Order: sequence, then structure tokens, then C-alpha cells
Amino acid sequence: MKDVAAELDRARAKFPRPQVSAHEGFAVLDEERDELWDEVKGNHPDRKARMRAEAIQVAAMAIRFIEDVCDR
Repeated sequence: MKDVAAELDRARAKFPRPQVSAHEGFAVLDEERDELWDEVKGNHPDRKARMRAEAIQVAAMAIRFIEDVCDR
């Protein structure tokens, strides 16, 4: 959870503008999911670490979706 919170903070700093619609939020989340899927299908020697990093990004963007889209 600490890693997810840190990733969420990093994403907010890099992209401070809130997601303005459910479509935008879903597109961001879907892109992160696609990147995770690529790592799942891959065969990189450091695969588990790469999947973990992508899963953390998916989790962070899911939280951002909730905050930016659902809680406004």
C-alpha cells in the first residue's frame, strides 16, 4: 500500500490536472492495465518485479479514478 500511495503521489505531481470525465479516467486505467498485461505475457528475466510495478500503477490509477471521477 505504501508503494501504491507513493505512485499516486508521483502521478499527481506529474499530471496535476484531475481526470475530467469517466471516459478519460477509464482510458488512463485501461492503458495501465494494458501495460500490466504486456508484462504478464512477457518473458523478461525480471518479470515479477515488472508485473509488480505495473500492478502498482493500475492500483494507483484506480484510486485516482475514484477520487477524480467518482468523488466529485
